[in-house]
Amino acid sequence: MAHEFSVNTIIGPHSSVVGDVDSAGFTRVDGSLRGNLRAKGRVIIGEKARMKSDVAGTSITIGGVVYGNVIASERLIILSSALVLGDIITRRIQADEGCLIHGRVSVCTSDEQWEKTLSKYRDMRGVLSALSIAAKKQK
Repeated sequence: MAHEFSVNTIIGPHSSVVGDVDSAGFTRVDGSLRGNLRAKGRVIIGEKARMKSDVAGTSITIGGVVYGNVIASERLIILSSALVLGDIITRRIQADEGCLIHGRVSVCTSDEQWEKTLSKYRDMRGVLSALSIAAKKQK
C-alpha cells in the first residue's frame, strides 16, 4: 500500500462548505461541512471541525464533531476530543478515553463480515431514503 504524503482536499479553519465532497485522496477538515464526505484515501477531522455528514474513507481520524455515520474501510481512530453521533462501520477501531460515541459500532474482522455489514447498511439507507421521499410527497 502506498502512503499518501500530499493532501488532496482541505477544508480549513473558519471555512464552511454546504454540499457533498468527493475526494480522490487524502482529505483534512478543520472547518464546517454540511454534506457527505467520500474520500478514496485517509481522512483527518481536526478538533475544531464540525460536520453534519456521513463520512467514508480508508483510514479516518476524528478529533472534532461528526453528526452522521462513519465508514472506514481500514481503520478508525477517535481522539479524546471527538464526539460521534452516528453509526460506525470499520475493520479496526481505536477510541481514546474521553471521546463520546452515540450510535452502533460494527467492527468487521473478515471480508465476508465487512461486505455483509456494508450491504445491510446500504439497504437500510435505501429504505430510509424512500420513506423520506414518500413523506415529502404527502405534504
